[in-house]
Amino acid sequence: MKRIYICLLAGWMFCAQTAFAAEPRVTAQGAALLDAETGRLLWGKNEEEPLEMASTTKIMTAILVLEKGNPNDVVTVSKHAARQPDVQMGLKEGEQWYEQDLLTAMMLKSYNDAAVALAEQISGSVEAFCQEMTEKAKAIGAKDTVFGSPNGLDSHLTKDQHHSTAYDMGLIAGYALQNPTFRQIVATPSETFTDVSGKISHTAVNTDRFLQMYSGALGVKTGYTNKAGNCFVGAATQDEVTLVSVVLGCGWGEAGKQAKWMDTKALMDYGFDTYEKQTVAKAGTILDRAAVSRSPVSEVDVGLASDYQAVLSEEEAEQIQITAKIPAVLEAPLQKGTVVGQAEIRLGDSVLGDVELLTMADAPTYTLMQQYHRLLEVWCDWAVFL
Repeated sequence: MKRIYICLLAGWMFCAQTAFAAEPRVTAQGAALLDAETGRLLWGKNEEEPLEMASTTKIMTAILVLEKGNPNDVVTVSKHAARQPDVQMGLKEGEQWYEQDLLTAMMLKSYNDAAVALAEQISGSVEAFCQEMTEKAKAIGAKDTVFGSPNGLDSHLTKDQHHSTAYDMGLIAGYALQNPTFRQIVATPSETFTDVSGKISHTAVNTDRFLQMYSGALGVKTGYTNKAGNCFVGAATQDEVTLVSVVLGCGWGEAGKQAKWMDTKALMDYGFDTYEKQTVAKAGTILDRAAVSRSPVSEVDVGLASDYQAVLSEEEAEQIQITAKIPAVLEAPLQKGTVVGQAEIRLGDSVLGDVELLTMADAPTYTLMQQYHRLLEVWCDWAVFL
């Protein structure tokens, strides 16, 4: 049996006075704004609609290369990789490059030949690599994402063979940002490197305009194909909050190119104006008193082991509930600080996280003398009825 207590946050919770921002207006067919740390959706437009995602695909390519590859491994360029259409690095069949350099070039300049060379290096073939990409997306939490290409080129693929959603791409980007090497690469303005022989030099310049146009921008990945239109997955950090924005299908031509930046700025402005990191549970806060058996201490206070912070709007912060789950009766001996349960942090029907619950005092077992006195008291009580 467990007793469940629901504790509505009171005056001890620190809620900053956040101005309510107008909801963003975006032209993208699908858009999403996520808390990068938790993957919680903060705002969306058709965020679960399957759409082509162009070169934002390369975020997943980078994840697999970083997790399965070795930066110092030598990649030998195949005929298939060298024949990839623009945008291309100009790789030639038989050339050898270091894996880390091809990865950097792919993410900064979106080179399609580098993406295929890396896919073949990691998995032996593009087909096998794409299968691993799809499986990894599912493991991250994506619900409707299929990869049929490591570089995002989709003219030879149906939507069923290569698609994602704005929300899934946000989850994938949030996962990628946990890798320090990924964060470093996508924020790099430019990089110059040579092939293994040292005879061929190449400079890749980052095409991500977001890095220069937005305060706290971390970058991430642009994308465009004739099917997908202009796309962008971006991330930025302000005041300890990291947000991920996704815009898919922003249109074509110069208007579509500008729309992806305007949409991204609108999403980020809304996010940082509306949400902030708030302490919604404070360490040491007592939630209840729990009964204790086999101890002269009949009850013991149970409280939160640590703070819990969440990215919330002011309105959401007022709706936070803490649900404490502990056994109906605790059994002595208990030392102060013993973990006896969990506190769920809830926002409506969603569980944001949990915090361990600790005893706030000792609850020792009865000593032999105390047990003797208890037995004597019981015997005396019975003697009255004899």
